[in-house]
This record gives sequence, structure tokens and C-alpha cells, in this order.
Amino acid sequence: MTSPLEIAANAVMAISIVLAGRNSIHSWWLGIAGCALFAALFYSVNLYADVALQIFFIVSCVIGWLQWRRGAGGAPLPITSVRARTLAWMSAVGLAATAGYGLMLQAYTNAYAPFIDSAVLMFSVIAQLLLMGRRIDTWPFWLLVNTISVPLYASRGLVLTAVLYAGYWINALASWFFWRRKMRAA
Repeated sequence: MTSPLEIAANAVMAISIVLAGRNSIHSWWLGIAGCALFAALFYSVNLYADVALQIFFIVSCVIGWLQWRRGAGGAPLPITSVRARTLAWMSAVGLAATAGYGLMLQAYTNAYAPFIDSAVLMFSVIAQLLLMGRRIDTWPFWLLVNTISVPLYASRGLVLTAVLYAGYWINALASWFFWRRKMRAA
């Protein structure tokens, strides 16, 4: 059964994520509230890597909010892309960190699906860092994270969260195209 906490976390984050895809600065403060709710929810179902991820998201939301507001030299931060070489090393670090954190969770906790949970954590961190810098490359990483998250959350009985992450997958795809159009127009 869906808990009030799961409903609240998903409602707040759905608004935040749609606003991020529409390039709105208001996505950040809503993200802080939604992440706090999700941290409590994930703790209750032993998804500890996801709890750590929510704490990271809260901090990064504050930083992202400031970066988007001020940008470079006081102008709003433009949408740009990252070089392929940078994406390659970020991906390699993400895979290595997934393996390391997964091993730690497997050895020292009662975590459910430690490696899958760790992949959600590590690649969400990469996606969030790219989002904070308004890099268009954030969206393929969000597509990957959402693809992994849907079955993970469904397997823990978080059906509403799984359904919403399927919606986030669609939002990430649409946002990728929207940001590409805005980037070309700038």
C-alpha cells in the first residue's frame, strides 16, 4: 500500500523534475523538500545508497540554485555540453564507484540490491553535477538512472515511485530535446 510519505515525496519531486526539464530555477527549492521526503522513504525500505543520494541531492540543490541564479559573471548560466572525453572518464568513475560502494553495502549492511542501488546513486550524482552546470549531457544520464530505478523501486513495493520514475524517463527524453532546442537558439 502506498504511504502518505511516498505520495508526498513523489508529488513534490514530480513538480521539481518537470520544472528542471523546462529550465526553471524553481526546480531547485522544490528539490530540497522532495529529497528530504525521499530520504525518509528510502530509509524505511533499506535502500541506503538512495538515502545517501538524497542527502547529496539536498546539498547539490542549494548549489545548483545559486549557480543557475548567478551564472558566470552575474548572467544566467547558459545550456552547454561537455566534451566526449569528459563524459568517458565520468562514466568510468561512475562504474568503479558503483562496484566499490555496492561491495561495501553488501558486506556491511542489510541493503536490498546493493549494486543496483549503488548504480542509481553513482549515476544520479553524475547526472546531478551535469544538471547543476546546465549541461545538456545530464539527460542521457537521467534516462539511464530512471531505467534502473523503475524495476528497483517496484521490487521494494514502491509502486507509485516506480510509476513516477517511468514518467521521469519520459520527462528526461522530452527535456533533452527541449534543452537542445534552447541551446541551439542561444
